[in-house]
Amino acid sequence: MTATPAEQNLLEHYVKKILAAPVYELAVRTPLQAAPALSETLGNRILLKREDLQPTFSFKIRGAYNKLVQLTPEQRARGVITASAGNHAQGVALAARELGILASIVMPLTTPELKVLGVRSRGAEALLHGESFPFALAYALELARQTGREFVSPFDDPQVIAGQGTVAMEILRQHPGQLDAVFVPVGGGGLIAGIAAYIKYLRPDVRIIGVESEHSACLAAALSAAERVILPEVGTFADGVAVAQIGVHSFEVCRFCVDEVITVSNDQLCAAIKDIYDDTRSITEPSGALAVAGIKQYVARTGLRGRTWVAINSGANINFDSLRHVAERAAVDAV
Repeated sequence: MTATPAEQNLLEHYVKKILAAPVYELAVRTPLQAAPALSETLGNRILLKREDLQPTFSFKIRGAYNKLVQLTPEQRARGVITASAGNHAQGVALAARELGILASIVMPLTTPELKVLGVRSRGAEALLHGESFPFALAYALELARQTGREFVSPFDDPQVIAGQGTVAMEILRQHPGQLDAVFVPVGGGGLIAGIAAYIKYLRPDVRIIGVESEHSACLAAALSAAERVILPEVGTFADGVAVAQIGVHSFEVCRFCVDEVITVSNDQLCAAIKDIYDDTRSITEPSGALAVAGIKQYVARTGLRGRTWVAINSGANINFDSLRHVAERAAVDAV
């Protein structure tokens, strides 16, 4: 990557925000864990960034807290509204409770019950509206306009992006040696924008590879068109990334920092959930397994061996009764 001076300034701007983000007042530094079975199978060293171990079982707590803690006293007093498929919702709910802020969260009707209960158990109001995230987002924006409460974007906000970028700061500190690529799940793009900004500024040789569900591949569509596009529909199996359009601020970084985007099927996600379980005895949600599914597809396509790759395990908020379906589809993909 050869960045223009303006692009380099943008990366420096984000790096400074990431370094200053006070996320550890609530978030934790998650381990970068070796995946020995997966590494042996694929002939490459695979490291898993365990964001499923956050207090809300997702990386989203980083960006949510970084945004809320920097609100003015007046904004805090009015309260906040957001829209989320569930992981950002739980991050906002926990951050708002810790900071004494009233929070209302609009969630799609298809949101897993576990995520809805996670929001309510942390003291926030959960409003179910719309069949998918785009409908919930439109309703939340209208509520924010009507009430004057601060809207907290799940991905399209510089403070949220900077909070998520602390994942990359930890990766480079935990693994200063050979690192060939970081595979990042993509929904609205906040996580990959933060990670890409930090890593491309400090280690431009490291490839940043986004991984999307083939049913919500809004970044791949935007990069292909060289502009943000709205998908006509999105699938909700990987509900954590079921977003119809990449964020404005996210795309500003991704358009020149993301080296490649891979799309994977639902069956590939189910197989990746099993792979992660086999190595860690932990269960990720479908969107949390995107990066591992992407690595497997990448190896099958390129035949590369002997590389070191990081996969972001982004979340573990999956309904228990969904596991039967995951196990059945994982077996299909293995055939």
